[in-house]
Amino acid sequence: MGRNVLQIDDVHKSYPTAEGAVAVLTGVSLALAAGESVALTGESGSGKSTLLHLAGGLDRPDRGEVTVAGVALSGLEDAGLARVRRDRIGIVFQQFNLIPSLTVAANLSFQARLAGRQDQGWERHLAGALGLSALLGRYPDELSGGQQQRVAIGRALAGRPGLILADEPTGNLDETTGEAVLALMLGLVAEAGAALLIVTHSDRLAGRLERRLHLRGGRFA
Repeated sequence: MGRNVLQIDDVHKSYPTAEGAVAVLTGVSLALAAGESVALTGESGSGKSTLLHLAGGLDRPDRGEVTVAGVALSGLEDAGLARVRRDRIGIVFQQFNLIPSLTVAANLSFQARLAGRQDQGWERHLAGALGLSALLGRYPDELSGGQQQRVAIGRALAGRPGLILADEPTGNLDETTGEAVLALMLGLVAEAGAALLIVTHSDRLAGRLERRLHLRGGRFA
């Protein structure tokens, strides 16, 4: 195991509602090392996606600290957070979030190009491993759901970030396709030497990762 790529220390997060603030996370801490894979589970509304968004610098905690690759996110302005997301983090969303006007090849290389770390040899390897080599000239609306999710995984890995975050990455796929996509993802993340944090409701999927953390009542159970 390598150094900690993600460190979350005593993070609290609440959201305003008409009835007042609702606490979602109430003192959560975790450490994730390079090469480690962790499943984050919990009931709907337990704060899994909130914690993932905090880890990815997509939201800010009310208190506590999130550190990515040695950089404390609390001290960064929005532009600094955007740079950390671009350079250090790959995110795989349940809804794929591909750019409709770009080909598969351009979607794959999009974040790596922004980060100034495009490696065409690594992209070709990813495309081959993900079964996308024959689809590089197509557009997202010409792909199946499983193919789109494989492109999203390739895009997250193309810039070789140290941290991969995935929010229900197989949630929109049937069981067989989901299993295949997960196996590919785990293999490629391991090959890249990245740390992986996956939000999932699936016990079967969670069982494929090295560790499992369960959120209940705003804390790890």
